[in-house]
Amino acid sequence: GAEFADDFALPTEEEAAAEDERAPDTAMLQQRVQEVLRILVNFRERRQEGVDRADYVDRLARDLGKLHGYIPFLVHLFLDLFPPAEVIELMEANDKPRPMTIRVNTLKSRRKEVADALIARGVTLEPIDKWSKVGLVIFDSQVPIGATPEYLSGQYMLQSASSFLPCLALQPQEHEKVLDMCASPGGKTTYLAALMKNTGTLFSNDANAKRLKGLVGNIQRMGVRNTVVTNYDGRIYPNVLNGFDRVLLDAPCSGLGVISKDPSVRLQKDEGDISRCSALQKELILAAIDSVDANSKSGGVIVFSTCTITVEENEATVDYALRRRHVKLVDTGLEFGVPGFTRYRGKNFHPSLNLTRRYYPHIHNMDGFYVAKLVKLSNVKGPKPLAKKAEQEAAEDDDNEDEVQDDDQEDEEEETGEG
Repeated sequence: GAEFADDFALPTEEEAAAEDERAPDTAMLQQRVQEVLRILVNFRERRQEGVDRADYVDRLARDLGKLHGYIPFLVHLFLDLFPPAEVIELMEANDKPRPMTIRVNTLKSRRKEVADALIARGVTLEPIDKWSKVGLVIFDSQVPIGATPEYLSGQYMLQSASSFLPCLALQPQEHEKVLDMCASPGGKTTYLAALMKNTGTLFSNDANAKRLKGLVGNIQRMGVRNTVVTNYDGRIYPNVLNGFDRVLLDAPCSGLGVISKDPSVRLQKDEGDISRCSALQKELILAAIDSVDANSKSGGVIVFSTCTITVEENEATVDYALRRRHVKLVDTGLEFGVPGFTRYRGKNFHPSLNLTRRYYPHIHNMDGFYVAKLVKLSNVKGPKPLAKKAEQEAAEDDDNEDEVQDDDQEDEEEETGEG
């Protein structure tokens, strides 16, 4: 119930500069945010003479940045993704921790048994939600959840609810050959092994040798016996091993979905981080696709996921893969989530990107996350089998126009690499 001033005006440059010198006045900033929102809702009638929408949005971004401790670049990024009022909901959700969740290890126990054991130790918990048969939310605990006898004997894993989703989307089957390309610390790998009932072969890879110790520790604690741990750069994986039925690529990303866990992100991540992650992901997603056998009797499936909310690292990466390899998007099989973008800031993606799913702290009360599920249609290293060379070159010309400049160099490297 804020009181709105009829004569509200944006601060002049001098006033804004003086304001930047002083400690932020929270009440004043909150009031001004509400005023600007009110104007943006009915811009034509409420705006100040001679002030355009961009000026209001820029002021909003600066004020929200000060209130919640973000660099203006990130606030603008959020304002490109959501209406202004929803940006505030997102930021408020990022200020609160997500609920603690655990995943029961069905190789060793059942959800009811683990729940009963923890309740007896003074833990308040309940099942995550209808969509998961193995998750529990921990509300309160008298004991450290990561040090109970049940934890130490591998009956459960501390794992965020969002990271269950790519495993459910991958749907690994018993006796398959499966790759988890960026596996550390092992929450997803040990879930995949449980879904496979310890049969078949699961390759858990991580490019960072320092992270293997924790990965191996979790695999052993959870009683996983079908898994081989490897240490390669994912980009070269198809040259090491291929012919997989399914591959999970939970790709390195800017982490803008997990700000509540890592508040430093708000002041550090910039455009450079996002474009670097996006360039690496494009190489990794092609490698993930090239590691899969399109003729797999049961699979031929690739799941791509991230814990970020930028389009550059999500839909744009998947759209790139659709143009570079003979794959198609299919329904993730997840029963909730916001459909992926098919247009963003004047750029159109393949219409099937609406089959991908986005998850947000302020809507789903879980980390920001993205999941896409692809099926490989043929083992040709190109967009279509036996496409005439001329057609393929035409497609590549189109690509180069679409891509941002810093991707062009990487495209050339990749083409020479394949040639």
